[in-house]
Amino acid sequence: MKRRTLVLSTAFAAVAVFAGGAALYGGRTDNAPSTPFVSNETLVRMHSPIIGPAAAPVTIVEFFDPSCEACRAFYPLVKQMMAQTGDDVRLVLRYTPLHDGSDEAVRILEAAKKQNLFEPVLEALLAQQPAWAVHGAPDLEKAWQIAAAAGLVEERARQDAVSSSVDSVLAQDVADMKANNVRQTPTFFVNGKPLTEFSPQGLYDLVSSELEATKAGS
Repeated sequence: MKRRTLVLSTAFAAVAVFAGGAALYGGRTDNAPSTPFVSNETLVRMHSPIIGPAAAPVTIVEFFDPSCEACRAFYPLVKQMMAQTGDDVRLVLRYTPLHDGSDEAVRILEAAKKQNLFEPVLEALLAQQPAWAVHGAPDLEKAWQIAAAAGLVEERARQDAVSSSVDSVLAQDVADMKANNVRQTPTFFVNGKPLTEFSPQGLYDLVSSELEATKAGS
């Protein structure tokens, strides 16, 4: 299988500069306990949204909160890594609703997935996160409006959002969050290995290491 070398670019550097600010590290602590290696069973579920090739040899699992500024900051970085590596990296998102109103934002995303609009709605919510994810006073009606502007059929989506299937997704993801000792967002695993150096460079290094390992084993 052809592999590509993951390289730093101007865009990566720009994200790294942004990531160094308070928006990225808000809500995280440098002395958070490291998470031990865990099995894929609690990292990737059948219902988990996947961005990128399903059969990619390198899997980034992100425990993610749609209201989290750091998740918003890392998203373009991860997408850039995926773009640079062709079919070698995929992103699996696990819901981690730690902020007020994030559970409803997750329901919007799950409703979007049922309409095959997960990625455009996700990107719209992240792009306009400051307009709706006000900490302590989230404006979820604004989030619905943003999702509708991205193409979501709102009437159908509101029904899907409160379905038992979405209840189950939320419950399972919260259970897996606890099983993996996830206390902050974003929390990353790459091929099951926890990201212990929380930084853009740390994620880059871990992804690069796993790419090299899969290349050596092919």
